[in-house]
Amino acid sequence: MTLIAEELREVMRLWASGVTVVTSCFQGIQHGMTVNSFNSISLVPALVTITLANSTRTKYLVSKSSVFALTILEENQHELSELFAGKVHTFDDRFSGLEIFTLLSDCPLLKEGIAHLDCRVVHQYGMPSSTLFIGEVLAAKYNSKKWPLLYMKKNYFMVKR
Repeated sequence: MTLIAEELREVMRLWASGVTVVTSCFQGIQHGMTVNSFNSISLVPALVTITLANSTRTKYLVSKSSVFALTILEENQHELSELFAGKVHTFDDRFSGLEIFTLLSDCPLLKEGIAHLDCRVVHQYGMPSSTLFIGEVLAAKYNSKKWPLLYMKKNYFMVKR
């Protein structure tokens, strides 16, 4: 890794972001991972982006199925973030014991999240270590009375009200 990549990583740690769990499924296999590289890029058409490391199961499933779903986590769900980041040993089933549901695709969504999106991949751009996916939002569900979990400088934060 070059010095510029390390400097960029340190700079980006200063950017506060929400926390999402991105999920996908293909031929009966489902998986998900914590992702904060998520953005809305267009309202009409409704488009969002995610970036996934090329070495992950979730990236493989998104590439194969061309669908993904996002659960935006609520302020008290840092344990779910850690679980889907792989920091908690789960014997490969990160969904075990969790309430899940689907919208239009078969991608699992975490019931207790603050918001949910179901997306179809319309473009993907491969890079040496990751892939940028642009997804068309097919369905959305949200609870505007809840507050999001925030992440910055390797720590979780709650919105001060």
